[in-house]
Parts: sequence; C-alpha cells; structure tokens
Amino acid sequence: MQITKITDKQDLLLNSKRKYLSDEDLQREFDYYRAEKLLYQMLGMGLITKVEFNKIMLLNRETFSPALAEIMPLNR
Repeated sequence: MQITKITDKQDLLLNSKRKYLSDEDLQREFDYYRAEKLLYQMLGMGLITKVEFNKIMLLNRETFSPALAEIMPLNR
C-alpha cells in the first residue's frame, strides 16, 4: 500500500493568506486584555460605574489598538 502526504500543498496555501502578528502587536493585545479584565473586576466591585467603564474602555481601544477594535461594541 502506498501513502501520499497531501497536506504540504494545503499548508502552503493556508499560510500564504495568514497574517502574522509582530511581538509588539501581541504585547498590545495582551495589555488590552489585562486592562479589560481589571476594569471588569473594578466594575463588579462597584469601584467604577458603567459609564466610567465605557469611557475607560474607549480610551483603552485608542491606546492599545487591539486588532478587532473596529468591530467591538462601544458600550457594554
């Protein structure tokens, strides 16, 4: 029985369309995630209001520029 590996060509096709993130991009994504997590904790503890939360999140999107910022909701 002969076995032929056909994944090599498929991998090349998929990888050529893939956009890779730089180390700086990954760091910004991570920093945004940490800031978001901290804000949710502050909101849950009553340290900030929903309005303050949304204002800070908007500033964080501008500061960290996460990859999906364009499609993120403005208010939560």
